[in-house]
Amino acid sequence: MLPTVILPGYLAPAQHYLALQQKLLKLDIDTVIVPLQRQDWLFTLGGRPVTPILQQLDHTIQQILERTQAPQVNIIGHSAGGWISRIYMGAKPYCGQVWQAGSVVNTLISLGTPHTSQETWTQRNLNFVNDHYPGAFHPHVKYICVAGKALYGQRSWRLGQWFTYSSYKVTCGEGACWGDGVTPIISAHLPGAVNLTLDDIWHSPHPTQAVSKNSRYLWYGSTEAIEIWAAYLA
Repeated sequence: MLPTVILPGYLAPAQHYLALQQKLLKLDIDTVIVPLQRQDWLFTLGGRPVTPILQQLDHTIQQILERTQAPQVNIIGHSAGGWISRIYMGAKPYCGQVWQAGSVVNTLISLGTPHTSQETWTQRNLNFVNDHYPGAFHPHVKYICVAGKALYGQRSWRLGQWFTYSSYKVTCGEGACWGDGVTPIISAHLPGAVNLTLDDIWHSPHPTQAVSKNSRYLWYGSTEAIEIWAAYLA
C-alpha cells in the first residue's frame, strides 16, 4: 500500500483530520496530514493564490517519499483540498511556479470537493484548474470523486436550509438539488473519474447542520464512508 497524504479543506486545520488519519493507520495505510493551521489559509482569502498550501503539500509529500522510499503517494483532498491537488499535479505555471507532480501521485481521492463553482472569489483558481486540467486529466492517475447525499437544498428562512440552498446555488447554479450540505453532488464529480455518491454523508468533520437527534452524524471520514472509498487506494 502506498503512503497517503491528507490535504485539509478550506480554512480547516490538520487537527480536524486526526480521527481520519487514525482510522487509515488501523487499515495499515501509512498516512500523514499536511500540517496546516487555520491561519495558513488567511493568505488565500478573497480568491488569492493557494501557493502557501501547495508549498506545504509538496513539503509533506517529499518528506513521506524520503521516509518510506515509496515511488508514489495517494492524496486524499477534502473539499478545496481536492482541486488544490489538481493544481499540484499539473505542468502549467501557476503564479510563476510549476509543480508538475502528477508522476508522484497514484490516486487522488477528493471528498466533497467543489470542482466547479460560480462564486466570484473562487473563479481565478478554479478556472485555472478546469481550463488546464479538465476532468480526470492525467491518464496515469486514478481519480476517485466522492459526493455526499445528505440534504436537499430548499428556499427557507431556517438558517441551515438557507445556508445549504445558497451554497449549492453559488457552486453549481442551482440551489434545489442534493449534496452534502455544502457541496452539491454535481460539483463534487468529475468527467472521466470514478464518481461515487454516498447516502447520508455530510461535508464537514464537525457537525454544522441541524441533524435529527435520532441520527448519527456521518461525514466522509466516518467508518461507513471510509470502507467504501478506501478500497480505491493503491
